[in-house]
Amino acid sequence: MTRLGPIFFASLLCCAAGCRPRSSTGGVADGAVLPDGGGDGGADSLAARTQAVLDTIAHDATCNTLPQLYWEIGDVHGALASGSVGTSFAADTQMNIASATKWLWGAYVVERFKDDPGAIDLAAMTMKTGYVSLSYDTCVLSSTVQDCFAAASNSTHTAADDGVFYYNGGHFQKYAIDLGLGGDDKVALAAEFKKYLGADLGFTFSSPQLAAGARTSPSDYAAFLRKILAGSLAIAAELDANAVCTLPSACPTAAYSPAPAAWHYAYAHWIEDDPTSGDGAFSSPGAFGFYPWIDAGKQYYGILARYVVGAGAYLESANCGRLLRKAFLTGQPQ
Repeated sequence: MTRLGPIFFASLLCCAAGCRPRSSTGGVADGAVLPDGGGDGGADSLAARTQAVLDTIAHDATCNTLPQLYWEIGDVHGALASGSVGTSFAADTQMNIASATKWLWGAYVVERFKDDPGAIDLAAMTMKTGYVSLSYDTCVLSSTVQDCFAAASNSTHTAADDGVFYYNGGHFQKYAIDLGLGGDDKVALAAEFKKYLGADLGFTFSSPQLAAGARTSPSDYAAFLRKILAGSLAIAAELDANAVCTLPSACPTAAYSPAPAAWHYAYAHWIEDDPTSGDGAFSSPGAFGFYPWIDAGKQYYGILARYVVGAGAYLESANCGRLLRKAFLTGQPQ
């Protein structure tokens, strides 16, 4: 295998390719080696893959309309390439990650029941319990998990949606109470998660919401994804287990999905396996634009991180992130 030399900056790469000045600045990991042995300067080399990502950020309208973001792609050993567009977001920027919290929750539940996976409430973990009325805003000031569930109409059970997929945080909030976490505040909830996921992981909770309350940085979330790639968390072997269909127009057992594609849902994360546009990656997009993923081959992880309060931020990040993933995996700009 050929080792790449010292860190070089994506801005220099981009200049060589004639990219626009807004391009991502960042670099390739010093001494990084691709698992497939790429390093001859061809499409499989890390330099070529990184350049493909940079070109996609600079020239594809799906990505170059996003004014500020941080991106990172890596493997089990660490980040292979990363960069920023603008100055608002970096690897260590703390942000509320909204629904990217769900993957942490899924990993926590699977880890807690790794010796008895049959005890997991599959209906709760695949959003089929009928608790579909929880609103994020009503829980921002809640003190505990139970307080959040009791706020507004969050505890409403809709019988018509019991047994069908309906994307909402109410399923997880109710299940957390069933698991004895109702009295947990933000600090206790983070400590409970870390008891199973590892005290080395850096995240807190800004509100006691199992589906959307975590706060962390891209680098800290990347450490969580690397644990999955390493197989050190039980969810690594369960990423596609017990998946359910989610798109109402293509699935008779689905009532509501925010994803406009025929993805599946398994243990609190998405499987991007739409037969037309999907690549089988695993992900958990957050409403504010934080998009983490693991590729279908479970060799690489990626994060597109930003914080935007506005409708559609999650989909914008997911759409761009998918292109960056494809650019990196193929070595071809998208």
